[in-house]
Parts: sequence; C-alpha cells; structure tokens
Amino acid sequence: MNAQPAQAYLGIGEVLAQLRAEFPDIRVSKIRFLESEGLIEPARSPSGYRRFGPADVERLRYILTTQRDQYLPLRVIKDRLARGGQPAAAAAPRPSPRSQAPARQVGPTPASAAPASAAPQRPDAMLSRRELLEAAGITDVQLAELETYGLVRRVGRQYGQDALEVAVTVAALAGYGVEARHLRTVLAAVERETSLIERVVAPTLQQRNLAAREQAGRTAHQIAALLLPLHRALIEAALAEAGLPAGGRSAADRAPRAADPPVAARDREASA
Repeated sequence: MNAQPAQAYLGIGEVLAQLRAEFPDIRVSKIRFLESEGLIEPARSPSGYRRFGPADVERLRYILTTQRDQYLPLRVIKDRLARGGQPAAAAAPRPSPRSQAPARQVGPTPASAAPASAAPQRPDAMLSRRELLEAAGITDVQLAELETYGLVRRVGRQYGQDALEVAVTVAALAGYGVEARHLRTVLAAVERETSLIERVVAPTLQQRNLAAREQAGRTAHQIAALLLPLHRALIEAALAEAGLPAGGRSAADRAPRAADPPVAARDREASA
C-alpha cells in the first residue's frame, strides 16, 4: 500500500523531464509561478516538496499547450480551468488538489499542512545537498559528477537555485544520452561569454562606487538577456543547415526577443 503513492507521484524534476521534450523552455521557476497564480496546486510531501500526480501533469500540459498554441493570457486559461476546460484525461478523475493531499503521503498529517518554510520558495533560497537531490530527482553519484565537471557549484555546504536548474536540465538531457562530461563545451562557451560581458562593463566598474557597480550589474544582465536568444537562434540556424527540422516550434517561439530588458524578460518568462 505504501509503495503505490511513491510511484504514482512525481517530484518537480521528474515533471520537467517528462515535459521538456514537448516544451523546451519549461523551467522550475515557471512551474512555481503557475502555482503562485493558482493554476496548479500540487500536493506536498511531509518535508514540504511538491508532489505531482498524473492529473497535475495533464493540467500543466494543458496550460502550456494552450499558451503556446492559442497565445491566451493566464487569466483566461485560469477561467477555462475553473469551468472544467482541461482535457478529459485530467478532468475526469481529478478532485481538487487539496482533497487529494491525504492520499499523497504516509501518516495522519496532510502533506498540504507541512510548514511552508520546509520547501524552498524564494528565487534566492538555498538548498542542502539532500534537498537538491530530492528536488532535482537525481542521485548522489550524478550530483558528484556534475560537481566534478564544474556544472554545479556549492556555496559553502549549500546550493543555489541555479544549481537546481542545472541539475534538472542535465537530468532531462540524460534521457537523450547526453552525459555531464559531454557538456564541458557548453560550460566553456558560458565562460567565454561571461568574459565578454566582463570586458564590456569593466570601464564602468573602474569608477569604484556603488552606483557604478549597480549600473554594471544591470548592463551585464541586459547583455546576458540578449545573448540567450542569440545563442538559441544560432543553434537553430546550424541545425537547419545540417538538414534537421525545427521540431514543430512556432516562429513566435523561435524569434529572438532582443529588445527586452532583463527584468521584463524575466517577468515575461514567468507569465508567458
């Protein structure tokens, strides 16, 4: 009896691995944002981590598909969901997520009653090694490999949200046979691009005052926000030259968004 819930419900890293082939841009931050907006409501484990059932995954897939194919704002999608507009596969067996919570954990206390502080919520929240392993759905050996190749770095004994994003993404890539050692070229490219940004902002930093340092930080993130769509466009152009199809992504998905400042880009990513 106790083994069934453990197999039926997925961690956030496992959900990303399932959806990333269909939605390459899906991230942990996007799922958290959809939860904060009330579009999804996964249960919680006793330690406070999100646990997604099959109906939760189908609901999330419906939201992402509707956004991508119909360009609807979240408030419209939320209204549709409230009226039972999700796919039948998600709607038929799905009671409200709160009513499912007791079945998602062992013991008398509902998972939803776990203290909010037990699960990292803030974008800057730090994670212990155990928390990172559980949230990303990877093993200790896999995490050690990521650290060996410099893909994940610790801050003392803890890990930042960037480490979680990397771990989840590399876990998804492993499903295609891509190993951590294969990603050294990606890390080298990041280091070269970071050096480029540092050279651009170096004159501002030479002013050696707080305002100049803040301006340098804003400029650095603005350049990074421009490099990301450029990187994607160049990869897609190279794949097209190699005769590989675009995989069904729309022109809107592929178009670079060069004019967006970094804050607006992050806000749009969360609300897109």
